[in-house]
Amino acid sequence: MAWLDVPVLILLALVTLSNAEVFTALVDLENVIYTESNMLEAIKMYVKGEEAKLNLIKQKVDKLDQMNREAVSDPEHYLGHPVNGYLLVKRFLWEWTEIENMVRLDKPKTEYLVNITQYREFMPDGNDLSGAAAALLRLQDTYRLDTSSIASGKIQGTWTTPQLSAHECFELGRVAYNANDHYHTILWMKESLNRYDAEETKNADFSKATILDYLAWAVYQSGHMKEAQKYTNDLLAIDPEHERAMNNKAFFDYHLAKEEGRMRGDDGDIDEEETDEEQGESKQPKKEPKDAAAEDESTDDFVPERPSDQLAERTAYEALCRGDEDTVAKLNNPRKLKCSYQHYGKPQLFLCPAKEEVVFVRPYLIMYREVLSDLEMSIVKGIAAPRLNRATIQNSVTGKLEYADYRISKSAWLKPGEHGVIQKIRNRVSAYTNLDMETAEDLQVVNYGIGGHYEPHFDFARKEEVNAFKDLGTGNRIATALFYMSDVEAGGATVFPMVGARVIPAKGSAAFWFNLHPNGDGNYDTRHAACPVLAGSKWVSNIWIHEQGQEFRRQCDINRNKY
Repeated sequence: MAWLDVPVLILLALVTLSNAEVFTALVDLENVIYTESNMLEAIKMYVKGEEAKLNLIKQKVDKLDQMNREAVSDPEHYLGHPVNGYLLVKRFLWEWTEIENMVRLDKPKTEYLVNITQYREFMPDGNDLSGAAAALLRLQDTYRLDTSSIASGKIQGTWTTPQLSAHECFELGRVAYNANDHYHTILWMKESLNRYDAEETKNADFSKATILDYLAWAVYQSGHMKEAQKYTNDLLAIDPEHERAMNNKAFFDYHLAKEEGRMRGDDGDIDEEETDEEQGESKQPKKEPKDAAAEDESTDDFVPERPSDQLAERTAYEALCRGDEDTVAKLNNPRKLKCSYQHYGKPQLFLCPAKEEVVFVRPYLIMYREVLSDLEMSIVKGIAAPRLNRATIQNSVTGKLEYADYRISKSAWLKPGEHGVIQKIRNRVSAYTNLDMETAEDLQVVNYGIGGHYEPHFDFARKEEVNAFKDLGTGNRIATALFYMSDVEAGGATVFPMVGARVIPAKGSAAFWFNLHPNGDGNYDTRHAACPVLAGSKWVSNIWIHEQGQEFRRQCDINRNKY
């Protein structure tokens, strides 16, 4: 859009000319007439350019307005879909930035720029875009989602969303590329390539050659040189002068021919002293090897393999998140799983008993149904929402709180005295569990974002974590009470990979388990995780209850397997 400045420069130049002494000669005044004519043409060009710019801005605003109306009608539903979350963040990094740059060309600065400044602190940045893209990749892996289905806005278990363009798929691939994630780079660059060919209107910000450039290198880095050679040949067919592609082709051709024993020098032998780097930078070999692409003319069927260097626990964790039948544990004696009304001898529960459901035996995992009312959950979320900050984890060595990529959510801590509902919740937990809440931590309220998750972890401190909870001085975390304050449309389960237990979030319910055996040892079977949220908004809150004060409520026992 910089060309819009040209008429203004012409106009200024012509005005400068008029400062000469033209009034002393009619001939000069005659020239001024023609000058004015030129100035009118210049200003007309400027007006035409401004109108074209405003029409373009209007088109973009109309499109943004349509998407915003859909989002505003039901923000929670809209943001519950990971693709919508990605597109929302992307709009601020691309469409809104483009509009702002177009408006900035106007002088003096418009009121728009003054007004937009006050919202800048609330705008997503590049890190938000990378995080949203990483969330989509995480969901893709955990739930084994097909790349094309995600790009088409058709994810099983969710509602249909707008399709991703070739450029948006490319940006997802580039996020993976910058993270040295060659597997996802290949998946999304291939999808971008397919969509680029299918789109009638091409995006001027990138080209097919750019996609092939990234794709070829990612394929090579993943260990598939022959396929990388084919993509490089495709790139050179589009841009024969592409310097990096020419160098890469020479490198690929040399090494593939060397492997097949078909490259020969002037004396018929391979010069072993010539380095790979030299071959990579050289011109085409004197004797052109047989084009490897001729053996297989298409790379469309090439599918990268997901890296296998992952822990067995991750495989189990992801399978549990999906609910794979061969992973979810089946108890030998299912009669131990039962539902009952309980008052535990507490007067306050006689008229409104606890709805207790035993969902797993070892570890002893209980679900309390309808623990929280809609009003109570609304109050808790209302207090927490303005105070949400990026959730932290406790460093096992230093004991300090820090951020981690394996926990993506925001949390706030609510003290008992902040509202009567918070104290009521704590009293209810004490009545249900018979544990003292004096040394329990504050109520932590958590909201999970796009693909929000918390990978497998322990709530208790292991023996080697000597600094954990040292500042609290209340001992280890003896138990966990986890409240589900929303239903989740897809994903978001709480899973226990060590034993194959799985809990589906149910609004108003609470899960409870002891983290420690009766003898004080940590129960490693309680290692658990929050699965990525595939669709919907997940709100939870939890209270970690500590050892101190429980001496006469949950007495020690040498039988570590006693509930």
